[in-house]
Amino acid sequence: MRFLALSLILLLSLNSCLTAADSPSPLVLHAPKPIQVDEDRIRQHIAFLAGDKLAGRSGAGSRLAAEYLKKEFQSLKLEPLFEGDFFQPVPGSKKFGIAGGRNVGALLPGSDPKLREDYIIIAAHYDHLGTRGGAIFPGADDNASGTAMMLEAARVLSQSTQKLKRSVMFVGFDLEERLLWGSRWFVAHPPVPQEQMKCLLVADMIGRSLAGLDLNTVFVMGSEHSPQLTAALDDARTPETLHLARLGIDLIGIRSDYGPFWNVEIPFLFFSSGEHPDYHKPTDTAEKIRYQQVVMVTDLVQQLTAKLADDKNVPSWTNEITPSIEEVRAVRTIATRLLENQPKHKPLGTSQLLLLGHIKAETSKILSRGEMSSGERTWLVRVSQLLLFSVL
Repeated sequence: MRFLALSLILLLSLNSCLTAADSPSPLVLHAPKPIQVDEDRIRQHIAFLAGDKLAGRSGAGSRLAAEYLKKEFQSLKLEPLFEGDFFQPVPGSKKFGIAGGRNVGALLPGSDPKLREDYIIIAAHYDHLGTRGGAIFPGADDNASGTAMMLEAARVLSQSTQKLKRSVMFVGFDLEERLLWGSRWFVAHPPVPQEQMKCLLVADMIGRSLAGLDLNTVFVMGSEHSPQLTAALDDARTPETLHLARLGIDLIGIRSDYGPFWNVEIPFLFFSSGEHPDYHKPTDTAEKIRYQQVVMVTDLVQQLTAKLADDKNVPSWTNEITPSIEEVRAVRTIATRLLENQPKHKPLGTSQLLLLGHIKAETSKILSRGEMSSGERTWLVRVSQLLLFSVL
């Protein structure tokens, strides 16, 4: 009996060891990799939108571009934005000689039962100048680059495992080249009440460099009207290779689709690398785009959108602008680069060189002091507008 008992104990021990050896290893769960901005997709979007088939995205070409945006939204399983439709018809104007068009919009619904009634908007205009005098104006930077950003941000945010609390609209505006007609119509006839549109992030020309200078800089404007947007930019992760220069929007005035939102005090951020020698010319082609720059701006926009969509508080509007030394630094950099490397496409005259020298000297004084008065900011606004219209 003792022998049988020992034999039984040995058999049970052996079976236990075999079972442990044969059993699979414990399952190790790995967090899914975050969706990354894809440069190849951005290249594909710009190549199509700036291709000959779309003939400069005006008239019939604009309608083809709108269909392209709709198909991209559908492939991402986004919801139509305009009462079951991806298109918002935009009537023309005989008075201003504007033919009709259509905005294209999609919706990523928020996950929070209450906060989903708040909306963050990512937008860009997709139209351009069409064909003139037999030449196609492809508009690779203006604004296939911004449109590609909007489409790729839509893909990243819609495919992310992180479900955003607030809803996000993705909108392609038509007729920007015609007095901002598409965005004006959108703001006047919004798909949701204006007070529910909490913030706009809009891009126009983000793939080149201001005046053809090697600035490697993208300007962001509008944060001065919202403390929350200023804080969001402060906290954002930006690569060292992207110089983000903040400017007050009043330094340049209304020049793109943020204008109608600015007029009704909806907080916004406007991203642009500025006008360059190929602006509004047939030479604004896809091979000249700085694709990594577009990738970095796209990543920044989707990052900011995710933060704004989940934050407890939404951006609020203020007209009390605090002077920012960052504006001075940005304007000084532009003036200095223009003095060091005058644009070949637009030689500068004596009065322009004097203006640049004055700007450099005065901004250097402010920077050395480390602060700017309200009076100096008024001066900065005036000279920046002079710089924009007489030099750039």
